[in-house]
Amino acid sequence: MQAFDYSFDLDGYISKERFARLKAFSADKETPFVVLSLGVVAGKYDSLRKAMPYADIYYAIKANPEKEILKLLIERGSCFDIASIHELDLMLNLGAAPDRLSYGNTIKKARDIRYAYDKGVRLFASDSEGDVRKLAANAPGSDVFFRILADGRGADWPLSRKFGAQPEVIFDNILLAKTLGLNPRGISFHVGSQQKDVTQWRMAIETCKELFEATADRGIALDLINMGGGLPAHYRTPIEETYVYAAEITDYLREFFGDEFPRIIIEPGRYMAGDAGVLVTEVVLVSHKEREGGLPWIYLDVGKFGGLIETIGESLRYPIYSERTGESRDYILAGPTCDSMDVLYEKNLVRLPVNVDEGDRLYVFTTGAYTQTYSSVFFNGFPPLRSYVVE
Repeated sequence: MQAFDYSFDLDGYISKERFARLKAFSADKETPFVVLSLGVVAGKYDSLRKAMPYADIYYAIKANPEKEILKLLIERGSCFDIASIHELDLMLNLGAAPDRLSYGNTIKKARDIRYAYDKGVRLFASDSEGDVRKLAANAPGSDVFFRILADGRGADWPLSRKFGAQPEVIFDNILLAKTLGLNPRGISFHVGSQQKDVTQWRMAIETCKELFEATADRGIALDLINMGGGLPAHYRTPIEETYVYAAEITDYLREFFGDEFPRIIIEPGRYMAGDAGVLVTEVVLVSHKEREGGLPWIYLDVGKFGGLIETIGESLRYPIYSERTGESRDYILAGPTCDSMDVLYEKNLVRLPVNVDEGDRLYVFTTGAYTQTYSSVFFNGFPPLRSYVVE
């Protein structure tokens, strides 16, 4: 087992002034819940816009579809990556124009393709012959970008195998799309969510260049690269600032495309919303399972099924803060449900003060992305994770 020290300076994640406001706001609210800061989301958007001014930002709605967040990003000029017709309807109802939406899911029903097309969507992702044929039949003449495989090495939450195809298969699908009356626009990839190894972008961009050249030889001029998501949020493992990743990625684009870039799309989700959220939870029980030795367990009123599913495999290590001070020790951390899978950290132990007790509140940072949308509907009778939005 490995101890993971969760004692840290608040300033690494939240200012003391903002934390005081968070405490005051949440004091009378029943845990667990997430508090989301619109100011943090706005700051992340503006930082990315400044760091990559040449790129079109398509926010990945699935990271956090809170309406206030979406309205903020619409006002700021963002475009949006949708994964389903339900996200499409959400965005249209909020006033987003269909030409600012990209249907980025490569797995979609024919009738959903037709629905999106009838609503005005004209930009679709694909990675298979079957999907290309459905697009041609249900979204004729639409722009299509094709997703290549990326192995996701270096990412805390890899997105390999299920999505994308080998370049040779993508090449064939591009030619097929052209013959079926679609408009092949470019290549997409995703280097894995919470990707800290910036060289993964280089390898993917190089493959894009190779496909651009190969299709040009067959008379198809691609002009778009969708670089997906991957930019990291601030969990426990140190990361670089936004401008550092952006500068490296820009250098890779120049290496393979010179100063005349294709159209570049980026789809930040975790990067945009993750740092904006603080999950407030209560200690339900501190349990010692052995008379001598052994590790104590802390059970929270939120766990894997309440929004922290990305602790599966202990992949993501959330910063957890206790206001208690003094001597600390290692704990195993678990959720409240009657399921033995609902253990958050057992290999990477959590170090918290020895005087943590039942009824204490703990604050879990970087929980603005993939938490409330991942929480179960009614498992063990627990309601979905609530959220509140503040400025």
